[in-house]
Amino acid sequence: MAPPQGQMRPGRQLAVLGLIFVVLYLLVFFAGGASGSFKDRLEPRLGLDLIGGTRVTLEATNSVDGKPPTAENLEEARQIIESRVNAFGVAEAEVVTEGNRNIVISLPGENRDLTDVGSAAELRFRKVLKAADGSGTAAAPPAATPTPSAAPPSGAPSGSAAPKVTPSATGAAKVSPSASGGQGGMAPAPSASATPTPSASASAAPSASASAEPVPASIEEQRKAVEQKVGAAAWQAASGLQAPADLSADPSLGDKLKPFGTLSPQEVAVLPAQMQFNVPTIGCAQLDKRPPASISDPKQQVVSCEDGVSKYLLDQAKVLGTDVNDADAVLDQANSWVVSLDFTGDGQGKWTALTREAFTNEGQACDATALGQDGKCRVAVVLDNEIVSSPEIQGVLTGNSQITGQFTQKDASTLASQLRYGALPVTFEQQEAQNVTATLGASHLRAGLLAAGIGMLLVIIYAFFYYRLLGSVIFLSLILSALLVFGALVVLGRQIGFTLTLAGIAGMIVSLGVAADSFVIYFERLKDEIREGRSPRSAVPRAWIRARRTIISANAITLLSAVVLYVVSVGTVKGFAFALGLATVLDLVVVFLFRHPIMTMFARTRAFLSPRVSGLGRALPARSQQTQPRNPRAKEA
Repeated sequence: MAPPQGQMRPGRQLAVLGLIFVVLYLLVFFAGGASGSFKDRLEPRLGLDLIGGTRVTLEATNSVDGKPPTAENLEEARQIIESRVNAFGVAEAEVVTEGNRNIVISLPGENRDLTDVGSAAELRFRKVLKAADGSGTAAAPPAATPTPSAAPPSGAPSGSAAPKVTPSATGAAKVSPSASGGQGGMAPAPSASATPTPSASASAAPSASASAEPVPASIEEQRKAVEQKVGAAAWQAASGLQAPADLSADPSLGDKLKPFGTLSPQEVAVLPAQMQFNVPTIGCAQLDKRPPASISDPKQQVVSCEDGVSKYLLDQAKVLGTDVNDADAVLDQANSWVVSLDFTGDGQGKWTALTREAFTNEGQACDATALGQDGKCRVAVVLDNEIVSSPEIQGVLTGNSQITGQFTQKDASTLASQLRYGALPVTFEQQEAQNVTATLGASHLRAGLLAAGIGMLLVIIYAFFYYRLLGSVIFLSLILSALLVFGALVVLGRQIGFTLTLAGIAGMIVSLGVAADSFVIYFERLKDEIREGRSPRSAVPRAWIRARRTIISANAITLLSAVVLYVVSVGTVKGFAFALGLATVLDLVVVFLFRHPIMTMFARTRAFLSPRVSGLGRALPARSQQTQPRNPRAKEA
């Protein structure tokens, strides 16, 4: 039996629904960072596919074993990249992990180059041990005096080589108290790229064979493949070199080493450092394109190029990026942009020791080809695979220093940001970069809203055609659901950063079908109750009790599907799942707090008893026929 009609108080449920609306829209207009005009406060947070913007996908790489990074390293990298992006003055960028390798950077509403934010920013300070020609067709080692660079140094004497790292006071006899001060100075030198490879020893001219050093198994396997590619004769000739080969003295050696010029940058990266440096047919065109992290190992000697012309053999890294306490982009006395470095306590000691080694050329480690104009060793400032500068050390530096060069404000700020927030624990390669114009985004938004409007309109037309008065219940329910969803989108966009995308709009359109199903279940159950002989007023609560279980089950399955899809999916599919789940939950709120109470109120009206008005169709006439007394005479006739 249905509960007595007097026990149903639809006004209370409608009041609860009204209270929810009041609280929700108070949050929309006055809480959660709401600002601007009332129109501005009603704007949800839109994705870049709706308003335009930039999306970059970075994939973690490992040049040694190819294994994905740990979850901890990937999350640490995400936080560093997010800090770098925010340091650009971008407050609404979204940086999320995707799968076990990818980090996705989304910047709605603005097209911007975000390529550099994924740079590893592994800073290394390495002493330059040797220099050789890097054209790939070298005939002899270069002269002792370094070739001047086309890039004019800041504050360097005329004819000096290039960018430099200097203290704020050069040539001083004592420590300067300046913020970037120091003692001594550094003269300039060039810039280029590099890649890591193990070496037999740390000296400038090792006596051991280049292939005798211990290496990881995976690198050894790749090295054997390269040996087979170049041939035994070429490999044996390269392994026997103790210095850059002079092809002018032995032209036949050039023919033997020629296969090395056909190697790819990836193949060159697995060769020993001494072989990369000594083989003249390995040029900077190959070295500069080696994979990320090719020269990241601080305990190994490495080879890098300057300006795509000269090869440098670099010593082990005695000072690392972790020894830098702070970095800032500032203007120097020549009104040029530089990056000021503030070392940690231990880092300052390491930096002083390294500059002392270079200034005195301890153990004559620096070859004559690597010395600067004043006969002092140079120190290369290496960022990732690139040499930022390689200045000659003109004194022992006991204070802070500067990285100088032909920096723009943007370049200097980017480098300072990378050094300030730390090196990434893994290296990344850009897999995808997408720029969506604001015009295209607006077109997507119009298309999405049009699709949602058409879907809702078709449901409403069908509802009025088939259910008539009951169709108004469907219409009002959809309007209330839409208002709840819209308000929730605005609040969630401010509180948790939820961004509405085209996929989210698609999820809401799908939820219209779920809502329509619950209407059909309830109204058809109501017709069944009336056909079984109950009055319309008593059929409403009875139909609700029986339909409620089915409606909850159907919505629970949809919600469970949305949760599973959200957990296992990545990217825009998550937005689809979230929007579908949100719309489903709010539809249940409307079902319980509006649809059932309003049906109870309609059941008390006369229009509800009219088949043509109520939309109950043939259910009421069928009930009338069942309740009419039978005429025995008509039966006999």
